[in-house]
Amino acid sequence: MEQGVIDVGSLAGGIDLQATVESGQSYLWNRDDGEMYQRDGATCSDAWYWTTVRRDGSPAVIRVRQRDGVLEWESTIDAEADLKRLLRLEDDLSAIRETAPDDDVVQLAYDRFWGMRLVQDPPFGALVSFICSAQMRVARIHGMQQALRDAFGEEVEFDGRTYNAYPTPDALAETTEARLRDLGLGYRAPYVQRTAEMVATGDADPEEAVGLDYEDARKSLTRFVGVGDKVADCVLLFSLDYLEAVPLDTWIRTTIEEYYPECERGNYADTSRAIRAALGGEYAGYTQTYLFHYLRTGSNEE
Repeated sequence: MEQGVIDVGSLAGGIDLQATVESGQSYLWNRDDGEMYQRDGATCSDAWYWTTVRRDGSPAVIRVRQRDGVLEWESTIDAEADLKRLLRLEDDLSAIRETAPDDDVVQLAYDRFWGMRLVQDPPFGALVSFICSAQMRVARIHGMQQALRDAFGEEVEFDGRTYNAYPTPDALAETTEARLRDLGLGYRAPYVQRTAEMVATGDADPEEAVGLDYEDARKSLTRFVGVGDKVADCVLLFSLDYLEAVPLDTWIRTTIEEYYPECERGNYADTSRAIRAALGGEYAGYTQTYLFHYLRTGSNEE
């Protein structure tokens, strides 16, 4: 077993691990106690969280928890670099906050969940999980991803337990729509199966968006079955390092209606440009994520 600690005080802006991984931006982490997404708006838990990554094609388990001013991690690999990437530990939160508008709702959101970072999930897992996100509560989306792990993921033995890696594109491409429906994916089942086929056969890869201008990157992702502009923006923001992306989901559209009505332009592309500018441009996706979590979990709770 590999182990290590990361001093939270060394991170610009610190970290709130629970807010980061239980804020609706990732469905690829889980808690060892099985209570993932059971408490809306909860912060500062010292629970163990785990996910899996691939190193040279083989799956590896990473576990991490926050307590006593450090992030403690354990893994089947030397995982410090992976954690820095997955949890964006090198982002300067204070500098990012300086780019946000000085609006009351924005500042309240940052204050309440300060330390929440964006995630940088593996692209295929992010793509599938956000295809599954349509018209679903966060706990249900997360449950779908765990069902996919249990049914199609490779087993990894670690510290006396068996974990399941996130399925490969090949594994999901080889299954059937009926099997995916049995796992609770509903009408999303054919979207997931066909998208996995596209990746497995090399017809398309979500990472082909990397390096393109933002709107071209979003268009690249909409090639996948079941991926519209909103899902594409989620993958760009939470996986592919496009921190300006602002997914226009129900909560953000409500935010626009209540706080930024001048940004509503009648179509996705123009409204997206306007709200990105209003939320600070380069790091608008960070501010959007704070607003999403703050408003979704009840802005009147202190």
